[in-house]
Amino acid sequence: MYVCSCFGVTEAQVKKHAEDGACTPRQIASQCKAGTDCGSCVRRIQSILGRGACPRRELADQGRPILAEFDEAEPAAAA
Repeated sequence: MYVCSCFGVTEAQVKKHAEDGACTPRQIASQCKAGTDCGSCVRRIQSILGRGACPRRELADQGRPILAEFDEAEPAAAA
C-alpha cells in the first residue's frame, strides 16, 4: 500500500527505514522524500512509526545520548 503518492513510497519502505533507525517523519523524509511534497502522508507516517520500537526513543527514555553512543572508558583514556 502506498503511503506517499507524490514519491511512490510504500508502507513497507517506511517500515524498513524505521527498522534501520528512523524514528520521525523527518528522518523518513531524509531517506526517501516521503512527506516532503504535499505533506498529506505525514500523519500516516507518524502512525506507522508509532507502532514499533524506536532505538533512539528507547535511549532517550533511559536518559542516554540519542545521537551517538559514548564509551565511558574513552574520555578517561583521552585525559
